[in-house]
Amino acid sequence: MDCPSEEQMIRMKLDELTNIQSMQFDIPNRLLDVFHTDTNDQIFQRLDSFTPTDSHGQEKKLLWQVLAINFFFFALELLTGFISNSMGLVADSLDMLADSIVYGLALFAVGGIPLRKQNIAKASGYFQLTLVVFGFIEVIRRFTGYGDIPTFQTMIIISVLALIGNATCLYLLQKSKSKEAHMQASMIFTSNDVIVNIGVIVAGGLVYLTTSKLPDLIIGTLVFVIVGRGAFKILQLSK
Repeated sequence: MDCPSEEQMIRMKLDELTNIQSMQFDIPNRLLDVFHTDTNDQIFQRLDSFTPTDSHGQEKKLLWQVLAINFFFFALELLTGFISNSMGLVADSLDMLADSIVYGLALFAVGGIPLRKQNIAKASGYFQLTLVVFGFIEVIRRFTGYGDIPTFQTMIIISVLALIGNATCLYLLQKSKSKEAHMQASMIFTSNDVIVNIGVIVAGGLVYLTTSKLPDLIIGTLVFVIVGRGAFKILQLSK
């Protein structure tokens, strides 16, 4: 215990115990005095589950790494998606942005203040929903005849690179072997991204075989649905 954020986390772990009368924290000397009634078994069980500061630092470093990877591919896919007329890439870029938000929220969860995390989650959820609405509008516009056939080479190449990026993120997250809820959630989101990347690659191949933009629009729609569902989940978590 060497910072106020850890004091907050310890308080959250012990506040539910009714036999605790008061707690006195001495952060400079790394001491905690707990005044309680009955036995101290539950208190020690709660404290034993507390994650050390070194582990917090490792989690933050890891989350910053996967956040940087996802945000890079968000920008790359968004740019190349518009250049190549691929809604699949644009939708996948928003999926990458959604993951960046999840990793950012996970960073706040490491020693963060719950209220601040909830406010950021709410703003992020509404921001994602706004992007999804604009995405669906563009898909509908292209279904009605606007827009050229996407460049399948760009779709496949960029999606393969994004797949490598997501696979790297998943490897780093699994390597940490963390059982914390926010880390487990990050692994689930990244696993889904690998599937999405493969879907865009397949769509690129179908665009080549059919010389039609329908495969790209279909995969784009599916990914927008996934991102929209993720936004609703984030909003639910922020309540």
